[in-house]
Amino acid sequence: MYKHFSTEFFVNNRARLQELFVGTAPIVIAANGVMQRNSDSVYPFRQDSSFWYLTGIERSDIVLVIDKSKEYLILPEQHDFQDIFNGAIDQSELAQVSGIGAIYDNAEGWRKLASRLKRVKHVATLAANPPYIKDQGFYTNPARTVLIERLKLQNDQLELLDLRPQLSLMRMIKQPAELAAIQAAIDTTVKVIKYVQKRDYDHEYQVEADITHLFRKSGASGHGFSPIVSSGERACVLHQDQNNGPIDSKDLLTLDIGAEVENYSADITRTFSPSQSPSKRQRQVHEAVLAVQDYAFSLIKPGALLKDNEQKIEHFMGEKLRELGLIKIIDKPSVRTFYPHSSSHHLGLDVHDVADYKRPLEAGMVITVEPGIYIAAEGIGVRIEDDVLITKDGYKLLTSRLPRDIC
Repeated sequence: MYKHFSTEFFVNNRARLQELFVGTAPIVIAANGVMQRNSDSVYPFRQDSSFWYLTGIERSDIVLVIDKSKEYLILPEQHDFQDIFNGAIDQSELAQVSGIGAIYDNAEGWRKLASRLKRVKHVATLAANPPYIKDQGFYTNPARTVLIERLKLQNDQLELLDLRPQLSLMRMIKQPAELAAIQAAIDTTVKVIKYVQKRDYDHEYQVEADITHLFRKSGASGHGFSPIVSSGERACVLHQDQNNGPIDSKDLLTLDIGAEVENYSADITRTFSPSQSPSKRQRQVHEAVLAVQDYAFSLIKPGALLKDNEQKIEHFMGEKLRELGLIKIIDKPSVRTFYPHSSSHHLGLDVHDVADYKRPLEAGMVITVEPGIYIAAEGIGVRIEDDVLITKDGYKLLTSRLPRDIC
């Protein structure tokens, strides 16, 4: 069972989904599958965030069915050796966590669902991502695709209704239990960053090792995303997560990390001088990023659009880059040479959480604020990132306990 989440949380989320969906079509959603690492080894399992949001279940390959007033779970086929090596599925635990009492084995469950699918024109589910997302350079979990293929086998005339808009709307506004889990993840991350900043390291992997150890020791499940520990010029590669380079005390060190607590992640970045004696130029760049972040904070309020905020931040960043002597003209290509990413994203079950970015900010949303300046030719990369909760009057800085100083 969870510390922050009750069965009622998941029951209410399913009820809310039905209210937003309004249709009468069956809702069928798949858990993630386990992904091969190599040979017969697998990557650590991470549940599909929306499936977890509706059930609280951490097991793979289970199917959730919500059909009007009825709801049930379909278990995967489980071979004896899986029971021995991975543990048998505890149906009483699934029912206790999710609040779903009807649980069927694979054959019986699919017979029941197939009977219903043959009599309907539509089924609501989560649309599958493409197998390979080219601009991100990674393959996706095939569980949604496999589910859709099996649904079509029952009735090849089925039309699919995509539930992603409804779930994005729900997940954008955090409930008290979610905020408590996010704050717990943030508090753990803040504590660990403070610890690391006080110690001397020779290599990035040593820092990563301490972060991982302290996250788990503090009760977090681990990292919400691959930790980034980058010294000097390597900090100019935004998602440089190999963490195997040497640490030169003359360079700045960037930590972009976030503990994960009950599937909710923190996302905090600090750039600092390990030697406690930054150069004049390093201070200038760090102070410029701080000024941009303060300006970004001033724009946060209910009703604001992140897109509009970003345009204003881009221009303000341009002024700072010009003061640093990096650009002469404030235009998008010039600014984005040294500031190639946005300043904010939603945060929650996913570190880049689902959201409708055309929707104005509302109380209950959690976003990051993370400007950065990256000057590869000078070996200086500075990013400062904090997490904020949108309130009815403005915002609350959730990471306020962590100073932003360079040393």
